[in-house]
Amino acid sequence: MVKRYTLGRAGAFVMLGLAVAACDEKTAGPPPAPPPPEVAVVEVQPQRVGLTTELPGRTAAYRVAEVRPQVGGLIQKRLFTEGTDVKAGQQLYQIDPAPYAAELQKARAELEKAEATARAARLKAERYRKLVSGDVVSRQTFDDAVAADAEADAAIGVARAAVEVARINLDYTKVLAPISGRIGASAVTEGALVTASQTAALATVTQLDPINVNITQSSAELMRLRRDIDSGRVEKAPVATVRLKIDGLQTYEIPGTLQFAEVTVDPSTGSVRLRAEFPNPQGVLLPGLFVRAVVEQAVRDETLLVPQQSLVRRPDGSAIVWVVDAENKVAPRPVQVGQALGDRWLITEGLSAGDKVVVQGLQRLKPGIPVRVAAPPPAKS
Repeated sequence: MVKRYTLGRAGAFVMLGLAVAACDEKTAGPPPAPPPPEVAVVEVQPQRVGLTTELPGRTAAYRVAEVRPQVGGLIQKRLFTEGTDVKAGQQLYQIDPAPYAAELQKARAELEKAEATARAARLKAERYRKLVSGDVVSRQTFDDAVAADAEADAAIGVARAAVEVARINLDYTKVLAPISGRIGASAVTEGALVTASQTAALATVTQLDPINVNITQSSAELMRLRRDIDSGRVEKAPVATVRLKIDGLQTYEIPGTLQFAEVTVDPSTGSVRLRAEFPNPQGVLLPGLFVRAVVEQAVRDETLLVPQQSLVRRPDGSAIVWVVDAENKVAPRPVQVGQALGDRWLITEGLSAGDKVVVQGLQRLKPGIPVRVAAPPPAKS
């Protein structure tokens, strides 16, 4: 009897539990809808921006001067330290001046002789001028005296020129720096014999401040830019500012300016050479360094820019952005993309001023779904 009662009681409890579960299933509704995805947006506004192009380039010395002797002789002294900076007009070498000092003394003596001869000829011509009027001397004799006086004056001019040449040659025994810059290794030492006509330079002086950067740009890009300027779509930059990237990462802190563009196209590469000039007070840039030059060649008004992370590429290569409308619903918008400007893309077609473009939360978006707009991301400084 005891066992029957226990089993009956347990069955009652089971039936009661099933009944309660069935009631719960009848009263429970459908699961709640997920909340709308949260996105961050930026409102695009037209602005005036400089259009930049990143181009390859190589640094080149602003000026290079080879130091050569202008007179021959033995090198007595070298008056500079290799690899240091020198100033224009600074003495670099001393050539033995003794032969040239002697030549100067000789030329001065010849000048004194010519001056003495000229004085005598002048006095003789003056005496004959008085005598010819009284027929004491013939007219021919007087004419010869006048000619001798003129010849003596000309001899003075020749002697003075010889003195000047001798003085210049003596000065040339001091070999001076033709420009300011950094001087390299010396090709000669004390005791070396040099000549005025030699082809080998004694040393080379390179001016590093400022320094040039030779840049190459494809002729197609340059012609397209000129067409845009001529059509009024963009405006030529008043000053073409250039910035350098060294080793692809480090940015040279001092900006430069674009000086000129060649008027011919290299037929082997189809490119045009541009030249920029950069201050280089610390000598950071050395000739022959490969760099990337960011050139601002034009300015564009009413430009729409979007952050790079907002742009989505389709498999066919076309680009879209997601736009939030007034009802906080999203839709994909096909756009035409121009060049990259820093961390933003230039949009040429597809957007209008005031459009709200999604920059965060793109993964959960579907056309037409509502979204919750969060605070915009902080702007990068």
